[in-house]
Amino acid sequence: MGLCVTGGAVMTCTFGMAPSTLNVLPTAQVVSAMPLASIADNVPLMNIMPFGMCQSMANPMVAAATAAAMGALTPMPCVPVPTGPWAPGVPQVLVGGKPAVNNQCKLTCAYGGMIQFTNSGCQTVQL
Repeated sequence: MGLCVTGGAVMTCTFGMAPSTLNVLPTAQVVSAMPLASIADNVPLMNIMPFGMCQSMANPMVAAATAAAMGALTPMPCVPVPTGPWAPGVPQVLVGGKPAVNNQCKLTCAYGGMIQFTNSGCQTVQL
């Protein structure tokens, strides 16, 4: 089923130019060395940090900068815009009353990027 995901997990976005780290607030009170993630840990700039520069033409800042550069793709700072919760989640394991996230979960950005884990932060707990 996949490894659990904790705060500090490393993520990438298909349109981002750098990896990012998941920030999980310890509000769920789950006993663990690191806070376990739930599907609701998808808030930009709180849980999901930027991925460096964004290369998606669906991002209005990238589109404007590219137009100003006469069509040469011009990456701009990334501010993720998740379209929903992490999916599919692990409904058998609840974290703060919400399904847990494992390393197979993905998050879609409104600018067309797919966010996924490259390191779950948890090497021992299978969900």
